[in-house]
Amino acid sequence: MSSDRLTVCRAAHPLRGELTVPGDKSISHRVALLGALARGSMQVRNYLCSEDCLNTLRAMEQLGARVCRDDEAHPENFCLHGTAMQPVAPARPIDCGNSGTGMRLMAGLLAALPFSCRLFGDESLCARPMKRIIDPLALMGAQIRACGAKPGCAPLEIDGTRLQPICYELPMASAQVKSAVLLAGMLTQGTTTVRQPALTRDHTERLFEHFGIPCSVSPDGLEIAVCGPAMPVARDITIPADISSAAFWLVAASIVPGSELCLRRVGLNPTRDAIIRVLRRMGADIRISNRSDSGEPYGDLTVRYAPLHGTEVTREEIPNLIDEIPVLAIAAAFAEGRTAIRNAAELRVKESDRIATTVGNLRAMGGQAEEYDDGMVITGGAPLRGTTLDSYGDHRIAMGFLMAGLAAEGDTTLLRCRNINTSYPGFADHLRALTD
Repeated sequence: MSSDRLTVCRAAHPLRGELTVPGDKSISHRVALLGALARGSMQVRNYLCSEDCLNTLRAMEQLGARVCRDDEAHPENFCLHGTAMQPVAPARPIDCGNSGTGMRLMAGLLAALPFSCRLFGDESLCARPMKRIIDPLALMGAQIRACGAKPGCAPLEIDGTRLQPICYELPMASAQVKSAVLLAGMLTQGTTTVRQPALTRDHTERLFEHFGIPCSVSPDGLEIAVCGPAMPVARDITIPADISSAAFWLVAASIVPGSELCLRRVGLNPTRDAIIRVLRRMGADIRISNRSDSGEPYGDLTVRYAPLHGTEVTREEIPNLIDEIPVLAIAAAFAEGRTAIRNAAELRVKESDRIATTVGNLRAMGGQAEEYDDGMVITGGAPLRGTTLDSYGDHRIAMGFLMAGLAAEGDTTLLRCRNINTSYPGFADHLRALTD
C-alpha cells in the first residue's frame, strides 16, 4: 500500500462477495524459522508476504537458508531450503522491522546458536518490552543485552552459547514468550518445559509436530515440553488465511445492513477462534463450512448482517482474542448495550497503546467508551460520525476504524496507514473491491 492516508465513507450498498485474506502471520513467522533450520527442502504455500514476515524470511536467508520462487507473480509460494541445523553467522545486523513476534522468536533461536548477532527494528518495535523474553532465556544461560534508549528494549545484542534446559512458569499468558523458550529448548540438550497460566495460541507446538520435533503437551494444554537438541525435518506446508485479518471483514459485514461475505480457508485453530465465539455471542451470524481439521484447522466463513448486542469478554478469552480487540471494540460501538473488555493490560504495549488509541478514536467518532488500566467499557447504540483519525502507525487500529467508517455517517479518514502492510498486504484493494 503506497498511501499513508485512507478514506472511506458509509457503504453505499451492502458488502457482498468472496475474499481470501492473506496467510496467517503467526504461522508464517514460525514456518520461516523452523524451515530455515530444517534438514531438506519444503514447498511453502500461502506464506504471508507482509513486511513483518518478509523481514523474518530475509533474516533466515542471512543465516544461510535459501528461498527459491518459480513464479514471481505468486511470491507467497516458494521452496525453502534449510540449513540442516548448520546456520551461518549473519554478515550484518538483522532488521526485524515492526515485528515483535519476529524479534522475540528469533532471539530464542539465536541465543543457542554459536555466533553473535544484533537484532533491531523500527521506532515502534524499539519501544516494545523485550525483558519478558530476555529473563527466561537468561535463566538458560543466554547472553542477551538490550541496548535500546528505553530499558529492556531493542536493539538486542546476542552472543550465542550453549544453553541449559529449564522449567519455566510464565508470569503472563504470552505465546511469544512461550515460543521463544521452546525454540531455545529445541536447540538445548535435555528437556525444556514451559507452564502457562492460560491457553495461548499453540502454533509452535503444532509446527513442532509437523517438523518432527519431540514435544509433549499436557491434557489441559498448559504445560509444554520439548526435548533437544532436535533437528526439524522439512515437510511441505500450506498456511491457512489469517483469522486476525478475517476479523475485520467479519465485523464489517455484521454492521453494514444487508451484507453477506464469504471468507475462504480461514484458520480455525481453537486457540485463535475466540473472535468468532464472542461475535456470535453478540448476535453475529457467522457460519462455518468446508472445515478441515488436519494440522492447522481451517474452513470457509460466511457472515451476514445481524443486529448486535453487548457482552462481557471473560479473562480466559483475552489471550486468544488480544489481536482482535480493536475491531471487536468497533463491533461493540454498533451493538446495543454495554460491552466490557478487561484484563487486557497487554494492549498497552502493542504497536500502539491499543487501549488509549481505541478509546480515543471511538470518542472522536462520537462513541461512548471508558478507559481503564486494563481495558475498556463501550456503550453501543449511538451513531458514529466520520472524522479524521490517527492510526498511530498501528495496522490494527487503522483497519479497525476503516471498518467503523463503513457504517458511520460521513467520511472517515485514517492517517499513518502505511503499516497495514505489516500484516495485510492488499487490504486497500480488498476494501476498494467491496465498496466500489
